Amino acid sequence: MKKLFCNIFGHHYSISKKVTSHIKEYKCIHCQKQVTTDVSGNLSNLTPELQDINRTLEHIYQRRHTTATQQQQQVA
Repeated sequence: MKKLFCNIFGHHYSISKKVTSHIKEYKCIHCQKQVTTDVSGNLSNLTPELQDINRTLEHIYQRRHTTATQQQQQVA
């Protein structure tokens, strides 16, 4: 029934995870379909390969962001 709703009206995505400031993962609130933003900014199906890429990007982003914040605190 929920998939029928999405087939008729389209998916209603909400952000399920912020990977970086530009890349996010989304989940349909009706059918639970998961998508993510790709290199071009378009939505792509969230495959296991893309999940792994997003995990790696998130790790790098957090590491870089934490290091920059620590350096700013040391200067101040």
